[in-house]
Amino acid sequence: MPPNLSLIRGKKCTFRKAIFPGTYIQGDGAIGELPAVINRFGGKGLIVASPSAMDGPLAKLRDQLPQGTTQVRFNGQCSDTELVRLASILSKHGPSVVAGAGGGKAIDAAKVLADRAGLPAITLPTIASTEAPCSACAILHNEQGVAQQVHCLRRNPETVLVDSGIIARAPVRYLTSGMGNALATWFEARSCERTASPNECGGFRTFSSITLARLCYDT
Repeated sequence: MPPNLSLIRGKKCTFRKAIFPGTYIQGDGAIGELPAVINRFGGKGLIVASPSAMDGPLAKLRDQLPQGTTQVRFNGQCSDTELVRLASILSKHGPSVVAGAGGGKAIDAAKVLADRAGLPAITLPTIASTEAPCSACAILHNEQGVAQQVHCLRRNPETVLVDSGIIARAPVRYLTSGMGNALATWFEARSCERTASPNECGGFRTFSSITLARLCYDT
């Protein structure tokens, strides 16, 4: 099993550390890569999808998905109740990989499900206003949608598929919110750099992370 974040952090912050998703794919039509990605991870997927993702972009891919891949409609909250329901479905179908499609809560639920089952995760965001697709943590909520805790995962998603066409066609408020979040990344990173603050993987920031944060602002 891969080490968890507590082991990665260690006792002292003496190294520069960064952790990334295994593969990042972005572009108009990138969701079309999903069948090949599922095949890469054993060919039997369980896709946890928001209603808009299932009835929209995923519906067009239904006939192209590997045989044995199952789509499950996400119920709206990344909660203990929903995770128990999804775990029961996972146990029944025995997938080789878990994918999450939709907004942050759907993706977080898929990541936690994969993490608890020891399976790789694929993420397919349909909106820009979430950091869930690339991160190694998930926010657990209660049934009323109130955040309860941060769940630290053992690893980042193996593959992130960002279909820029889907993102651009989402409601404007999600796109502008995502743009604002990206702009703020530079100021957050610069503050951590100036104060020599440790990052979440227990080390100091890397030059690549600072450069990417600056690109978020400049672009």
